[in-house]
Amino acid sequence: MGKFEVYIDKGDKYRFRLKASNGQPILASQGYASKASCMNGIESVKKNAGDDAKFLRLTAKDGSPYFDLIAENKQVIGTSQMYSSKESMENGIASVKKNAPSAPIEELS
Repeated sequence: MGKFEVYIDKGDKYRFRLKASNGQPILASQGYASKASCMNGIESVKKNAGDDAKFLRLTAKDGSPYFDLIAENKQVIGTSQMYSSKESMENGIASVKKNAPSAPIEELS
């Protein structure tokens, strides 16, 4: 089973990452000023992960595919890693859909 990890970055911002059951990070958040805002971000991921329309399939400047997960208000709530292929990116999206809704939250800091 996947899990969310909540931590404080070097700039003292709260962040979360969703990891798959194999330990690989599949979605990472922006920095949040408060822990409560970070937890709201996780709840938004859980709520929106089941809707394929909320996944924006994108391409980086170097041609690498990646995706953003957006909320109802069109704000980005999580960004994936860069993938080597569109197929790998689609597997990442499938992993978020599978893992996010029931993933436990682990606080690292």
